[in-house]
Formats: sequence, C-alpha cells, structure tokens
Amino acid sequence: SCSAFVLFLDRSASAFVRLLSAMRHFQFFQHAYPHGVATLQYPQGAVTQHSLGFVRPAPALGVGSVGSIQPVQRQAIVAAGPQNLATTPRQQAPSIQHSLCKAGNPVRSSTVRTAKDPQPVPEEALKLLKLGNARYVAGTPQAVSTDAGMRKALFDHGQAPYAAIVGCADSRCPVDTVFDARPGDLFVLRNAGNTCTHAEGSIVGSLEFCVAHLKSSLILVMGHTKCGAIHAATQAYLDGQEGFDDAPASSALEGLLSGLGSVAHQAASDLGKSASAAAIAEHATEVNVFNTINFLLQFSQVIRTKVQQGEVQIHGGIYDIETGAVRFLGRSPKEAAFLSSQMGMPPTMSGASGNGLLMRGMHGVRTAADCSVNPKDALKLLQAGNQRFASGSPLAGRTNLNMRKALVDFGQAPHATIIGCADSRCPIESIFDAMPGELFVLRNAGNTCTHAEGSMVGSLEFSIGPLKSKLILVLGHTKCGAVHGATKMYLDTKRSTERGSALEALLHDLGCVAQDAEAQLGRGASADEIAERAIKVNVFHTMNFLLKFSKIVREKVRDGEIELHGGIYDLTTGCVEFLGQSPLQAEVLESRTCLPPSIAVASGNVSRGMHGIRTSADE
Repeated sequence: SCSAFVLFLDRSASAFVRLLSAMRHFQFFQHAYPHGVATLQYPQGAVTQHSLGFVRPAPALGVGSVGSIQPVQRQAIVAAGPQNLATTPRQQAPSIQHSLCKAGNPVRSSTVRTAKDPQPVPEEALKLLKLGNARYVAGTPQAVSTDAGMRKALFDHGQAPYAAIVGCADSRCPVDTVFDARPGDLFVLRNAGNTCTHAEGSIVGSLEFCVAHLKSSLILVMGHTKCGAIHAATQAYLDGQEGFDDAPASSALEGLLSGLGSVAHQAASDLGKSASAAAIAEHATEVNVFNTINFLLQFSQVIRTKVQQGEVQIHGGIYDIETGAVRFLGRSPKEAAFLSSQMGMPPTMSGASGNGLLMRGMHGVRTAADCSVNPKDALKLLQAGNQRFASGSPLAGRTNLNMRKALVDFGQAPHATIIGCADSRCPIESIFDAMPGELFVLRNAGNTCTHAEGSMVGSLEFSIGPLKSKLILVLGHTKCGAVHGATKMYLDTKRSTERGSALEALLHDLGCVAQDAEAQLGRGASADEIAERAIKVNVFHTMNFLLKFSKIVREKVRDGEIELHGGIYDLTTGCVEFLGQSPLQAEVLESRTCLPPSIAVASGNVSRGMHGIRTSADE
C-alpha cells in the first residue's frame, strides 16, 4: 500500500543505486527521457524497458548493480506504487502503455512492431525517427539484437512499419541503423541517389502498398552528404554543357546520371555561375530530395489522397555521413501545388518510356506550377514527340475543363519556343505531339525575321524571360512556298529593287538566303536545289538574327541557361531533322547590338553593326 514519488536531476549511478536499495521492496518506474527509455523493475527482479512506450524485455537488474544504469542527462521522474502495478510485467504493460499514449507517445505491445500494434500518427512517427537518430548519434542504440521470439512475432502477425524511407544505396547509409530501428519498424526503399528518375513505377508502387495496406503514416525521402551518385550526375551535367548529353547513354549508369541532370541544372541555376562543382553537388542533394517528394505527389493518386486527408506526411532529410545526424527538411515547399495534380501513375506505367516520357505536368498539362525543363530535356521532349507523331502513335489527348482551368489559374510554362512557318501543312503542336501549355509558338511565312522582327524578337524575349522557356527551335520545312518563291524571284530579278506589294517585299528580303544557297551549291544547281538548300540557310539566318539583335537571348545562350537550335520538318515523312546550333553562334555571340533594325530606326537608335561599328562581319 506504499508509494513513492522521487524527482531527480543528474544523479550519479551510485546515488541512484542507494535509492534502489532503499526501495528494494517496491516496484519502481524510471523514465530516462534523453534516450527514450522507461525501465520497470518488479520485486522478482525482472526488468522491462519501454522506448517511448515500446515494451521490450531487458536483463534482470540486480539491486546494487550499476553496470547497466546510464547517467540521467535531463529531468526524469521515478514513481513507484505496488497498488498501481500488476504482479507480472505482461499484465502491467497495458496500463503503462495507456499512460504513455495519453502523453502523446505511440506504443506497441510486443518487442517488435507487428500488425497487431496501432499505427502512430505522422507527427509521432517523425518523433520516433528523430529520437532514434539521436540515440545513434549519441552512441546509445537500443535496437542491438533480435531473437527468435521477435522474428516469430513478425512472422505470425505481419508487419506494420510506422514509416517508409526512400534512401540512397550508399553503404555508408544503413537506414535502419541510422534510425536505431528494429525489424518491423521501417519500410525501406533504396537506390543510387534516392531518386525516381528510373524504375519510378517500382518506387511509387511500393510506397502505395506501404501507406495503403500497411498503413504507414510517414514517408521520409533521405539524401546524404557526399553522395556519389549526385556528385557524378553533377559532373556529368557540367560536362554535358560541352556536348556530353547529346550522345545516347551507353550504359544504365549513364542513363541514371543523365536522369539526375535536372537537379544539377536547378542547383547550378540557384547558386549562380561562380559556384564550384562541389557546392553545386551538395546543393543538388537537397534539390534532389524535394524533386523526389514532388514526383511522388505528382504521380500517385493514392499518396496524394492520403496526404490530403492528413493520414500521411512526406518529409525530406539529409544524412550527414560524418556526424551521423539527420537534418530534417520538412515538407516540400511546393506540396500544395502538387496536391492538385491529376496524374494517376508514373510516366513509364502510362505507356511512355525512355525519351518518350510524357511529362504533361501535374494537372495533365504544363503550367507555371510545374518545374522548369532544362534545354537538353526540352530538346528530348521535342524529339520524342516528333517520333510519336511520325510513327502515328501520338499520346497528346484531349483537354478537359480541369486542364483548361489549371492553365488559367496557374499560368503557362512552355518548355520550348518554336519559330515556325505559317504553312497549313505544318501544325507545330501536332508535329511535336504537344498539349496546350507546352510550346510557345511564333509563325509567319518563311519562319523568318526579315519583317516585323521587333515582334518576333520581343516575343522570344518574353518566352525565355517571364515564361522561363529554356529552348528556342527555329523550324523550317521542305517545299516551303515562301522560300521557293523568294528563290524564284531572286533568280529572275537578281538585283532588282522593285517591291510592288508586302508579299514581294517579303520575298525580296528572303532573297539573301537564296543567294547564299546558290553560292554554296555553285553553278549548275537547279532552282529547286537552290530553294531546298535555302530552307536550311534560312533557318540558320533566323537563328543568327536572334543572337545578333537580342542582348537577352545572347546572354542566356552564353550562360548556358537556354539553347537555340534549328530544324527542318519533312512534309512527306513527318520527321524533323534537328540541325543543332548555328555554326556561327560563337561569332555572333560577340555582337553588341541590343535592338532589331526596325525598332532601332523607330527609336532613333540606328544599328551601326554587331560591334557598334560596321565590319566585314556585318551583312
């Protein structure tokens, strides 16, 4: 009928043993919070440890023994009272669990978590991870051994992990050890770079199983410092600016690193041109964590629904391989936007694969809520879309009210800007199998800047500025009526300056490309041969014009932020021949001209040549 309540702070082990000796006929309860340990000793000498309510057997602690007692680092409460305790540890467990549960701590009724145990809410699951990592860092792990009874409990009752971890395969990052977890605690998925860039269906499907069937309430995407995959991907990305990514991957590893290039691109953009490769790689580690979180939200209806209902939370973290500590990053800053996604499954599971990934955006169409696409990926999207169009297997479906509303609510974010011909046989969106919101399209007869160039250049500056498009493609096409007409006029009149109409003026000013084409082919070339060569010449002519007369375009190309490419669409085959960058790009990038001629004249700022004075480099 006796009871005792003792409050102690930082007592030595020997003093605590004397306390035990004085209370040896009582049952007592020691709560040592720093390590999440609650120890219950009974008169018979049996001891049960509770880690935040998790009941575990422990070796008998004899009175007067100090070997297994840890100094208390924070305030703790020792309470005892035989009238409140049952006669055996097994009978006592429920009442202790009830009191801990009331305090907001998750509990389990056996030495390992099984499907018979209640699942903690997300906030409690996160606390368990933090406490487990704290024990690991302090060198005081509790999950040091298992026995046949634990394994049998897991076999008999099934699993109920409180959290799912998407981690890196790096051998220095043993996830269960980092969080001092026992079998049954964590559902762990690992690959190089803790990413969803490849085999994302496996990652997403596994997580859907975990949160839907196993009822886990927390997903943690965890990167780590000095991640070899991220550092290699960053270096590959930096090398790719010199042409590395233009070649197809020759191995699965190269494919993985290329897939991680987008996070390196974003990290480099965040840090600026002066950042070192090492700094970009370390920042890319965090970017990659949020990139994976956003991917899960964007492409899993199951996970989105659980998050929206508050049943599941997705957090990020970075494990420091030197200190052992995990830096918890919280939820994605873009979580609210991605929760409005309408994508039901990952791209590879919806009929697209490889470079044909159908990245339509979280709302089924690209909007400003989606991440930007780097230049090389934007080019791959155009190439893959044209392949689908040419093979008669387009994937761009019909739009619906929700898609159109998303474009209104969130605004546009086209991944590429196209300057194409007005020819009715060249529907740009169809040629690239594109949905609304993906392409910013400018069209005129001859895909040229010979007239109204201020409108064309100004529009392009808008697309790569506020809209953040990363790729410009100047697209000509075979049998172009404007170029063929200009070629005929050039051959008929050569140096005539008569311009009786706007059409004649347009064709006359396209004559320079016909002249260049004739010079390239030499004497004896037919009019049709000159015209077809002029189509290609005209594409590069337009590209050079944009670089020469737009400071904004030049600076973004020079900094690697955007790329400017050319292409020719074949009316017969439906295929686009991608021409790459202008052979004169390096030279034209030296231009100092800021305005197209018509705008310069209108403003009284007549261009004196690309260097401010006329030289042989000017037309």
